[in-house]
Amino acid sequence: MTTATHDGVLRALATSFLGHTPNWYKQAIAASLVLNVAVFFLLGPLATGWLLLAEFIFTLAMALKCFPLQPGGLLALQAVALGLTDAHAIYREVEHGLPVLLLVIFMVAGVHFLRGMLYRMISHILLGIRSRLTLNMVIIVVVAVFSAFLDALTILAVLVAVSLGFYEVYHRVVSTRGYHEDPDLTDDYVDEIHRADLEQFRAVLRSMLMHGAIGTAIGGVCTLVGEPENIVIGTEAGWNFIEFFVHVAPASIPTLLAGILTCWVIEKNKWFGYGAELPVGVRQILIDEDRRLRAGHTPLDRLMLIAQGVVAILMVLALAFHIAEIGLIGLAVIILVSSISGVTDEHHVAQAFMPGLPFASLLVVFYVIVAMIGSLHMFDSVIHWVLTMEPKMQVFMIFVTNGVLSAISDNVFVAAIYMKELKTVFEAGLTSRELFDAQSVAVVMGTGIPSMSTPNGQAAFLYLLTSQVAPLVRLGYGRMLWMALPYAIVTTLVAGFTLF
Repeated sequence: MTTATHDGVLRALATSFLGHTPNWYKQAIAASLVLNVAVFFLLGPLATGWLLLAEFIFTLAMALKCFPLQPGGLLALQAVALGLTDAHAIYREVEHGLPVLLLVIFMVAGVHFLRGMLYRMISHILLGIRSRLTLNMVIIVVVAVFSAFLDALTILAVLVAVSLGFYEVYHRVVSTRGYHEDPDLTDDYVDEIHRADLEQFRAVLRSMLMHGAIGTAIGGVCTLVGEPENIVIGTEAGWNFIEFFVHVAPASIPTLLAGILTCWVIEKNKWFGYGAELPVGVRQILIDEDRRLRAGHTPLDRLMLIAQGVVAILMVLALAFHIAEIGLIGLAVIILVSSISGVTDEHHVAQAFMPGLPFASLLVVFYVIVAMIGSLHMFDSVIHWVLTMEPKMQVFMIFVTNGVLSAISDNVFVAAIYMKELKTVFEAGLTSRELFDAQSVAVVMGTGIPSMSTPNGQAAFLYLLTSQVAPLVRLGYGRMLWMALPYAIVTTLVAGFTLF
């Protein structure tokens, strides 16, 4: 091979590596892979593990530059290659995370099949409530209440699907491509006269999505079934549904109210990127579209909407009573709605799975990083340090360290390792039942509240960050951090005060 040919191959490889992402990002990932090897041999596995964790969080932060699956996946593969974890540990983490994976694969697809009914229902709410403040208060309260009894990620998937529907409707109307052509949701085909309204509409959708995401967190900590980690904690503590609520209520209810009050304050004062009004032109386009859909509906269309509504009610009841794993309920929704509506070809069914499968793949990569944390015992020293403190400070620091560790890793994983250590100490007779209950409440609040400060702290937030709608409304990692900041500060302070 000649030198010219060799240089051409290298240039082609550099161009194809991570596709159209900026060159500085490609170079950062390549440099990280080289640096990790050097650190492994110079400083050892533990230092390499912390470096890899920081690099993985960086790939999440750059989600709008490049979907984190590829760069994060390269880091995960390197973790395995360097022996920082192994396939058995990864498989165990995937097993633990199987309910979430089933949820992402099947429930997100199930929501896709209900999108017609959901769009109509939520559009009535959005267009019917003219007060921005009232609308966002309704969103956070309703989402928080539903999240206490249903699943946070499912509820957020509904909000994502509806927001995407709103965006597509407006973009089709203002695009020069024509309403009935295949949509190109970039700004390339939007006339200059509509750009200002489009940016303001994006801000409205960002606010709605972030209020909804926060609602899932502040509502989810209230009950045994509100968050996946709550079931882990409640099982280890020996609490049933009522006992969980009673034990956690002195901390969860004030935190919930503080979150709702924060929504009112930041919307009222238009702080932290909130407070955007729905432009008159956008509202009129959405109203006209709603009228057009109503006028064009045949008796069969109305019947399909009713059928979707009935299936949605059955889904809510099934989720509320937890008759099966959430993902299996989602599969039932897919089967029922597709059968009733006559969607039988593989292509149309496959379209429903497209939004969820990339995130499911990213979750498995995330579990590789979690497995590495467990294999290297990266958090053990923190836990043992906290357990050496006097009881009152111990409860508070359990809350703080749970929050910090959950914000950089996985809250279910953090809850599991904390509860394992706390229960071992309790069963050895070294702590009282009262102290063990207080510690368990601290784990609930620590994994559920401070973790909202970063998009990777909770599965629902990570799903929103990597969803189809996030790049369309310009909701990146940094903006999510900024918009979650007031909520994270206020609710963490309130929760911490109740535990101190």
